Amino acid sequence: MALGGGMFLTQNKKLPGVYMNFVSVARATASLADRGYAALPLELDWGTDGKVMTVTNEDLQKNSRKIFGYDYTHEKLKGLRDLFKNIHTAYIYKLMKNGVAATNIYGDAVNKGVRGNDLKLVINANVDDVTKFDVSTYLGSSLVDEQLAVGPKTDDLVDNDFVKWKKGVALETSAGTPFTTGANGEPVEGAEHQEALAELEPYSFNALGCLSTVETIKDLYIAFTQRLRDQIGAKFQTVVHGKSGVDYEGVVNVLNDVTDDENVASLAYWSTGATAGCAINRSNTNKKYNGEYEVKTKIDKTLDMALSDGDFVFHKVGDDICVLEDINTFTSFTNDKNEDFSSNQTIRVLDQIGNDIARLFAKKYLGKEQNDAAGRISLWNDITTHHKELQTLRAIENFKSEDVTVQPGNLKKAVVVTDYVQPVNAMGQLYMTVMVS
Repeated sequence: MALGGGMFLTQNKKLPGVYMNFVSVARATASLADRGYAALPLELDWGTDGKVMTVTNEDLQKNSRKIFGYDYTHEKLKGLRDLFKNIHTAYIYKLMKNGVAATNIYGDAVNKGVRGNDLKLVINANVDDVTKFDVSTYLGSSLVDEQLAVGPKTDDLVDNDFVKWKKGVALETSAGTPFTTGANGEPVEGAEHQEALAELEPYSFNALGCLSTVETIKDLYIAFTQRLRDQIGAKFQTVVHGKSGVDYEGVVNVLNDVTDDENVASLAYWSTGATAGCAINRSNTNKKYNGEYEVKTKIDKTLDMALSDGDFVFHKVGDDICVLEDINTFTSFTNDKNEDFSSNQTIRVLDQIGNDIARLFAKKYLGKEQNDAAGRISLWNDITTHHKELQTLRAIENFKSEDVTVQPGNLKKAVVVTDYVQPVNAMGQLYMTVMVS
């Protein structure tokens, strides 16, 4: 056994031996964050109460009955199918005021809402042991849980995805014991939306959707977006409906109504998904609407005026309904913020940079890396490597390493980064002169 050995911080060992450190070669860690995350508070007939539900596209297709109470193809899930046309993950918060869970003598529905009234229990004597029972739970006509040969009381039943069993109730054979009194409660107001936004705030997403047609609630979403973007640094865009004149790059205003739903703002489902899921090197300009709603393409202003007002407009192109231009509500152009900031593709690139570098700094540098020349060079290297990847993806152009500088700030712990980028936009106009000789 060696007299000395192990790891070292400084060369101050006294015993003879081998002192060896194993460390990773430094490499850039500012990877590009994935897009395709959306957040949406929704009024639902079924779903987890008071908690954000993380739902993937696969979850919706395979487990929609468990999560939302309806089969994937049900009319009630049309909006969610539209949302998931362009995203892979949604953070859903169920909006409900004074909702009630359905109940019967044997148990309570797991979630509040009217869908619980479609639950029923079928209790039969077990064929092999008449002292025991087979208990089947149905949602509508679908069998969602079956427990065989259970004891004579509910204590022997295991809670399932739809029912929480009451204790100590004697089981009796029944062809169908319904659940009743389930209710969605009173009309949802601003307080419920405020609660939803508070629950969604810790999550990271690319777009937030507002399905409300109430002006004060839309104002709440806009104020929430401005606060998180400008004060907290959370970069996302919020999609609202029928709210021209917001004049902010973080808000996308859908101008068109739908004609086949009681909520005329239902295009916000698809538009939220398209905003969240669009890649940083792509645009939604001229993107075909492939959702399920009937879109009213006749609007109360000309298309030119709609674009000047910063509206996200759908229009007819032959037999298709397409996005006219992928823009947000920002219209007050200045030298500091020109018309480039009205382009959602530009905002996606800038938001990607903001989110990625903030995540990098928090993970690798905050409280971990010394603020000396070597530490600042490391940060510079990570940022330039990140931007070179953006350039490879054709999200930015003409980038050079010297476009990024990292300098010490006024405080010992502060660094100041200056960063020049040129976001790329998709082609939107063609000016062509044909010379005829």
